[in-house]
Amino acid sequence: MPNKRVERRGLVQVYTGPGKGKTTASLGLALRACGHGWNVLMICFMKGNPSYGEVVISKKIPNFEIVQSGLPTFVKKGAPSDEDIRLARQGFDLAKKALRNKKYDLVILDEINVAVDYGLISLEDVLDLVQNKPDDVELILTGRHAHPKLVKIADLVSEILEIKHPYQEGIQAREGVEY
Repeated sequence: MPNKRVERRGLVQVYTGPGKGKTTASLGLALRACGHGWNVLMICFMKGNPSYGEVVISKKIPNFEIVQSGLPTFVKKGAPSDEDIRLARQGFDLAKKALRNKKYDLVILDEINVAVDYGLISLEDVLDLVQNKPDDVELILTGRHAHPKLVKIADLVSEILEIKHPYQEGIQAREGVEY
């Protein structure tokens, strides 16, 4: 199918909440968009492990690019390292550039809500990015603790709840399912 940017209105979607599936939902949308010839960029904040399944397979999906902008270790809330902050800032600068150059039809900022909550990126900067995005670009923000101001200006907000999780039974993250 042809890529008809001029006929689309890009919305802002937020996937948040304590349950599993926020990144997974955004990846489903990315796959769907690629199937229609859209150019997709996913920037993963606070996720630097190159063995995530989506990172591995993205190289084989036409029009889909994933950029990791974080260390492969956890960020300590309240005490992020200088490198955590630098990498988050680098990812955010890439997001601004990607929206400005209009190369992408869909931009996913994975775990951006957590990056804001942890103080790696300012809420004001993210609000400015959202409010000034091109009209024809779909923008997805994922991660727990979406700020109420982001929720308010988004067009679609889905809260993923945790009802039951295998971690509660001692089952660790599984390759191919959780990463």
